[in-house]
Order: sequence, then C-alpha cells, then structure tokens
Amino acid sequence: MLEFRNINQHKALFYLALPMILSNITVPLLGLVDTAVIGHLDQAYFLGGSTVGAMIITFITWLCGFLRMSTTGLSAQAFGESINHQMTDKGLLILLRGLIVAFAIGLALIVLQSPYIMGSLALAGGSEQVQFYARQYSEIRIWGLPAALANLVVLGWLLGNHQAKAVMWLLITINLTNLGLDLLFVLVFDWQVKGIAWATLISEYTGLVLGLLVIRLKYQSAIKVWCSHYQKIIKAVLDVDSLTSYFKLNRDILIRTLCLEICFVFITFQGARLGDDVVAANAILMNFVLLIAFGLDGIANAAEALVGKAKGANDNHLLNVVVKVSLFWTGIFALAYSLLFALFGEFFIGIISDIPSVVSLANNYITWMTLLPIVACWCYLFDGVYVGLMQAKAMRNSMIIATFACFFPVWFLLQGYGNHGLWAAFLIFLLTRGITLAWHYNYYVKSKV
Repeated sequence: MLEFRNINQHKALFYLALPMILSNITVPLLGLVDTAVIGHLDQAYFLGGSTVGAMIITFITWLCGFLRMSTTGLSAQAFGESINHQMTDKGLLILLRGLIVAFAIGLALIVLQSPYIMGSLALAGGSEQVQFYARQYSEIRIWGLPAALANLVVLGWLLGNHQAKAVMWLLITINLTNLGLDLLFVLVFDWQVKGIAWATLISEYTGLVLGLLVIRLKYQSAIKVWCSHYQKIIKAVLDVDSLTSYFKLNRDILIRTLCLEICFVFITFQGARLGDDVVAANAILMNFVLLIAFGLDGIANAAEALVGKAKGANDNHLLNVVVKVSLFWTGIFALAYSLLFALFGEFFIGIISDIPSVVSLANNYITWMTLLPIVACWCYLFDGVYVGLMQAKAMRNSMIIATFACFFPVWFLLQGYGNHGLWAAFLIFLLTRGITLAWHYNYYVKSKV
C-alpha cells in the first residue's frame, strides 16, 4: 500500500499516459469527424457505405495489431534490459523485423485486393447503394495498407522505448492532415465517400515518412553504428530461430485480434442487414466505442511500456505497483467517460448527424455507451499489462472464451431484441475479457511469489 502511495509511480505512469491519451483520442475524434462530414450528406447510405468500406480495410489493420503489440512489448523489455536504457542492436532488430513483416503483408493484400474486397462485400450485405460506396471506399484505401501497417510498427517501437511524446506528435500530425484533407476533398471538391478514402490514404503515407524521420533523428548515432555492420544485422533478422519465436508470439496475438475483429465486423454487418438507418446509427455508436477505447488505452499503453520495463529488469515488485496504479487510474477515467455520455451523449449524436431517423435511432442506444466504459476498462488495462509481459497465450485464451462462449451465444439468445441484443452481447463480451484476464493475472502473480 505504501508503494501505491508513492507519488513517483503515479508520475511515471502519467509521463507516458498523458501523451498517449491525448494522441489516442485524436484517432476516434477523426473517425467522428469523418462520420460527421458524411453524416450530413442527404442520404444514410453514404454513411453506411463508408462505414462498411472502412470496416473492410480496418479489419486488416486491426488484425495486424500484433505488429504494434509485439513491437511495443519486445522493445520495452529490451529497453528494461539495456544498460542505462541505451539503444542496442536488439532494439533496432525488433524495429527492422517488424517493418519487413508489415510491408510484406501490405503488398500481399494489394496483390489480392480483388478477391478480398469482393468476398468482404458479399459477407457484408446491405443495400445496393451501401455496397457501391463501400467498394468505392475500400478500393482506394487498400493502397495505403503498407504504410498503415508500417506505422503500427513505428509507433509501437517508439512507445516501447518510452518516446510517448514523439508518438503523440506523430499521431496528432497524421490526424490533423487527415482532417484537413477530409474537409477539402468532401466539402470543397465534393468527392463524397472518395474524399474520405483519399484523405486517409495520403495521411498514412505522410505519417510513415515522418515516423521514420523521427527515428533517424532520435537514434542517429545508434543507426550509424548499426549500418556499419549491416551484414551481421541482416543475418540476425533472417535467423530462423528468431523468426520462429517472433511468429509464434505473433500467432497468439493474431488469434486474439481475429476474435475481436470477428465481433466488430459482425456488429457492422449485422447492422447492415437490419437496414441503412441501423448501420448508420451503429457507425455513430461504434465511433463512441473507439473514443472510449482509445482514451482508456492511454493508460494501457503506458502500462505496456512500464510493465515491459519491469519485466525486462526482472523486478516483480515494481510490476505489481505499476499494475495497481494503472488499475486505479483506469477506473477513474472510466467513471469520467460514463458521466460524459450520460450527460452529453444525445448532444454528441446530434452534432454528428442531422438525418432524423438515424439520430432518433442512435439516441435509443446511448445507455449502452454510458455503461460501456465501466464494463470495459478492465479488459483494456489488462490487455496492456499482458502486452508488456508478452503473455500472448493468456490474451488469446481470454479472447476465445469471450467471443465463442459469450458474445455469440448471448447474441443468439437475445437476437429477438434486434440491435439492443447485439449491444448487450458486446458488453458481456468485454466484461468476460476483463474477468478472465484479471483471474489469470492473479494466478501469474502467485506463481512468481
């Protein structure tokens, strides 16, 4: 308890968390701006089409979230192991290996774009207009995948090396670029859904160039030494044992993320089957979910770096203190979010869209947004803890249980309640993740005593 009251531990958390909270919130805020720009066009199918199209692309970027998670966890542990936290060959190898995998996946998806988009649209369903604009959006955005996936590696690596301020400014710059281009392409050039897609693609490549420049400037001397024995580095990157270990770790994170993505995609596609107004209303609500998740992830991201550092230094006492401090502040922020949506939820919906049927429908579900932060904050935080620990199997097992033993059975039982049944299943899914991860962490701590 005395350690928990140590103000230095709280300062260490907020030194990393505040920049991450500020930068993370810009991501869903941009999504809200995208939604608001499209939501004020005269037909719901513009919003529905861009939402389905975005889901087709973000399914890949979220599925490849293992690139950021593993890069953050591994680089944070390397940071904790190094003497005086100096950059080492191991740390730079983690960056290079991640970038190679990211570009390989992105280029493969560009080559395979036709069957992927066609298959996704067939699964999505929806009206003819929704299908048309979803295809238009996704056929543009897919060309940005190499940059989008490489950005996951760059941001994860910087965070693992405790460069939270650099991450913050990069994300803010990317999202402000995206915002400016959104307004230019949609409101000035009248490109409608195409404008949103082009704005995002351009901002992704802008972010990648800036991110690589930041790394070069911050670690110039280490990179120069690294390049002087590049043959040794290439050999280390392609080492079979290291690659096998890397892909085994990412396999478990991939399965974990795939389960999460299945739930998100199911909500979007099921909404499309319930009608254009429902998928449009769910698009607004899902942006609120992302706003909550990315905000609370600021604490979780800080926990990733601090837990990884403690793990790398083999300091179990520090690990426990970090987790306790992180849990405390996660709970505080969750209560603040719940209060925000309880008081201003309907106001936010009115700002995002002025289509009466969509606004009226979305207002019916604001209670779910009020409950969600309190229910979900624990799983978000423990995800961060387990990324720092690189305990990917526990994350995978928790997600499998929550998806297939809770989300789909609950939805099946409550499907007669329509969209309310869908959101009830989603909240129970989040709650199950938090409970299972908390139980496993308690077991992990006891095993280390």
